[in-house]
Amino acid sequence: MFYSGFDALFSILFPLVFLVVLGMILFTVVSNLRRWSKNNASPRLTVPATVVAKRMNVSRHHTDNTMSHTFTTYYATFQVESGDRMELEVDGSDYGMLVEGDTGKLSFQGTRYLGFERKNG
Repeated sequence: MFYSGFDALFSILFPLVFLVVLGMILFTVVSNLRRWSKNNASPRLTVPATVVAKRMNVSRHHTDNTMSHTFTTYYATFQVESGDRMELEVDGSDYGMLVEGDTGKLSFQGTRYLGFERKNG
């Protein structure tokens, strides 16, 4: 008796959970493609800017009891002459070279960081 109820519950829940997971994966893929396309359609700009903040996000993924992977994502916040601020994802080597308070020319395309040329002096 118990097993027949469990089978009925499983036959309902398994497809539902599968569809939810599939929906989440599709949503992520579509969001990333939309952002990539929007960035490619945006003009490449180089504007005077100041580095106002830096942060990093460390995430850990455990594959089993003995193995885990750590991923670090680096971000820098820039303030342009109009006073607007934008936080852009940067790679680790650029993150290490940026110092809060640096001024220079920020190059970006949409939400894609292209580079920062520090002003001498």
